[in-house]
Amino acid sequence: MTCSGCSGAVDRVLKKMQGINRYEVSLESQTADVYAEEGLAYETVLEKIKKTGKTVTRGVKDGSEVPV
Repeated sequence: MTCSGCSGAVDRVLKKMQGINRYEVSLESQTADVYAEEGLAYETVLEKIKKTGKTVTRGVKDGSEVPV
């Protein structure tokens, strides 16, 4: 995420998702921290973010690095 439009796109898609308890999108650190209900699959969140056209370079689930 290199601009406010980029972080805004990620923010909008996460805001609409069911099962997300809270999230933080940071343009400065170019990250999105997502805290979801147990029933929401990591892969579902990852795919939604990727559909915004943003490149996902790293993922962490329950404290462990996972492939993107």
